Amino acid sequence: MGLTPEAVLARVATILPDASRLPLTATREQAVVVVPVDRAIASLRTLRDDAELRFDVLADLTAVDYLGRTPRFEVVYQLNSLACRHRLRVKVPVDASAPAVGTATGLWKSALWAEREVWDMFGIRFTGHPDLRRILLYPEFDGHPLRKDYPLNRRWPLVPERDPIVHPWYPRTEGR
Repeated sequence: MGLTPEAVLARVATILPDASRLPLTATREQAVVVVPVDRAIASLRTLRDDAELRFDVLADLTAVDYLGRTPRFEVVYQLNSLACRHRLRVKVPVDASAPAVGTATGLWKSALWAEREVWDMFGIRFTGHPDLRRILLYPEFDGHPLRKDYPLNRRWPLVPERDPIVHPWYPRTEGR
């Protein structure tokens, strides 16, 4: 049986002293911590590799735009432990002036597409990502539509139809 949310937070406090714990009453009885952006990847690695916690699955990675708040964005990682059957939500505040955080693709392969989606929709860069390009919208699309200041009445630019075999969106490599 997995650790209780209280036990997860207690263990996190011992291995990540720079993480802020959110009260369980404010998070619907879920374990939630906030880590600084400059310690995000090191903290995630520690959580994955800790023998007691063993967060071996990145179940979800997304972002939230808090327009008008500083820092404006939060990147949210939902971690699960299959072996221990407990979970943890990790929030990383990201400043709007330079929205970037390190990539988690070296820790969990499931971060590959999720980070691309966050980049596409929110414009938050993941430094070190091996293939950071749009995943839901076409390359010529201007802006990031899940930002709260994205204009609702904006027309998307029209682009000519293209043959995906002759002109693929991804960079062509030999042997493909």
